[in-house]
This record gives sequence, structure tokens and C-alpha cells, in this order.
Amino acid sequence: MFRCTDDTADLERYPYHIRDVHISDPCILADPVSRRYYTYVQFADRARFPELPAGRGYFFVLESEDLIHWSRPRVCFERGDFWADLDYWAPECHLWRGKYYLFSTFRAEGTYRRCQCLVADSPLGPFRPAGPAPLTPEGWQCLDGTLYADPEEKPWLVFCHEWLQVEDGQVCAVRLSEDLSEAVGEPRILFRASDAPWTGSLQRGGGVTDGPFLHRLPGGALLMLWSSFGPDGAYALGCALSPSGRIEGPWRQQERPLYTMDGAHGMLFYTFSGQLMLACHSPNDHPRKRILLFEMEETADGLHIVNEVTGNWVTALGGHGAPYAQRVPCRETPCFRADPRGTAKEGPLCLRES
Repeated sequence: MFRCTDDTADLERYPYHIRDVHISDPCILADPVSRRYYTYVQFADRARFPELPAGRGYFFVLESEDLIHWSRPRVCFERGDFWADLDYWAPECHLWRGKYYLFSTFRAEGTYRRCQCLVADSPLGPFRPAGPAPLTPEGWQCLDGTLYADPEEKPWLVFCHEWLQVEDGQVCAVRLSEDLSEAVGEPRILFRASDAPWTGSLQRGGGVTDGPFLHRLPGGALLMLWSSFGPDGAYALGCALSPSGRIEGPWRQQERPLYTMDGAHGMLFYTFSGQLMLACHSPNDHPRKRILLFEMEETADGLHIVNEVTGNWVTALGGHGAPYAQRVPCRETPCFRADPRGTAKEGPLCLRES
């Protein structure tokens, strides 16, 4: 086990501890070029970092070597004459054809939410619009677009058609051009919120679909993480499976969610030591949102949680876990099965601190 203490980090360069990082819908890029981790936010802690610009229309990037200690936020996108100044939801960065693409949800006053991507030569930016117009269909209110490359290495946008417009929220896909600047096909509906037996939001008036993310399982099946609300009202993370391995499906919903205690909008990545990780935010209460990081195991037909490493779950438990949430923040030292920096040296045994 690797024990991630302050002694292992460059605290001058990475002073921002993961227990303090306020973030919604986290997506972590493990960049093979720089061998650093990056995540992106549309808001920043200006009490801690007063030098950051105020107002709307920015994305900020944070960098890390070990997933626990993060850099000061820095601006990686500034609106300028870009069409949208509202929402800026769920930014996620993908390396595609040698460039970095930042997908997000955007809106302007009086318009629908739409998904579009920005492009840069570095994960630090500066990012600029990859194309002149959004990628999602005209006349649709959409959110949470993500990039998927099919077995023929053709890019797709997978996104949500929002329940506020269609009642029973949809997860959809549309083909993209090679430079990700435009949609080149007709959108297709992959499944709806009501297809999953675990969702409880329909009973309260609408079927929410949030945060799709695609992952290829060892046997070739295609897995999709996506989020909704369980019967107890807690934000939950579910899985759908396409046994054919194709984005077209058919998609089968797993009976039970992967995580149910008010944490969701998840994504998967591999550390530089090869460990599969799940990142999501919890709780689903904006001022208290923090990253949860889970070490994962994968099988031919699904995913299984091994351990949560940040300790942020301690005060964030919701839903059926709420009675067990603690008021005092976690003081445990974060521990990983393998050093996330990808070094060959094995860390000391992870022991409980007093």
C-alpha cells in the first residue's frame, strides 16, 4: 500500500488538498504526455485564491502528481466572444488525435442548454471553441456530453436529453467529425431513465439522466456509468451494459446501482500505476461537494468497488447512509494499493493514524 502524506508531495506547487477542493461533476485526465493528473472547475475558491478572476465565463484547471495534493487553480478558458455565459457544467477533458478537448454544457439567457467542446494544445489551455456551434441537436435541451471512440476509432458524443423537456430523461449518442467540431449524423436514443429498475425519480415527477461515461470491460462489453436518483431521493450511480460492445446497444440496465449514498456523476480512469479508479462528487449539495475516489475491480460483466481513498465520504454520506455520516472531517491519511505517481518504489504499509 502507498500512504500519501504531505511528505510525499511538493506542497509549494501542490498546496490544495483534495479534502478542500470544491468541485461538481469531477472528471480527471491522466495525461500520458506530462504524467500529471488534471481536473477542471467552473468555479474557484476565491477566499483561498483571491487572485483568481471573478464573474462568469471561466474554466479553471488544477494539476496533481498524486491525486491528493492539487495545484492552485489557473484560468484555462476565458469566454471572450463565446456565445454562452451561463451554466458551464460538467467540464471533462479528453486527449484526442494529439489535442486536448474540453467538453461541457453551456447556456445563454433565453436559450436551451447545449453541449460543445473546446480545444487546446495543452491540458493547461488556453482552450478555444473547436467549432462555431454546439454539437447537440437544435431544439433539444441537453447536458453532460462525453466523448466515446467506437471500435473503428470513430468519435461519438454521448449526452443526456434533459428530463425537463421530455419528462423521461434520455441518454443519446451522435457521430462527430474527426476534429470534433460538428455532429455528422442523426442523434439516436440509447435508453431512458425509466428503463432502469433502481431509479426513483419518476415517482417524484420526472426521470433524470445525468453524466454518461463509457468504459470497455475486459471481455469486450461496453459499460456506461450514468446517474439518477434512487427511491430515497439520494443521488445514485448506475451502470448499463451493451454486451455487443457497440454504442448502438441494445443496452441492459444493471439491477442495482454501483453507489447509492448521495454520490454520482462518475467517470473512470487508470492511474499511472495501472489502477482503475472511479471519480464522482458527493454529497449532491452544492456547497459541500467534494471528490470521492474509489479503487475499482472490473470483471467481464461489471465493476466492483474496492475502497474509497480520499476520506471525503465520512461527512458526505446521504440516503440510507445518512445516519452514519460523521460531523468531524476525516483525519485518516489517504492510502492507495499502488503509488498513483506510477513509481516502481512501493510505499510503506498504510496504518491507521491516532
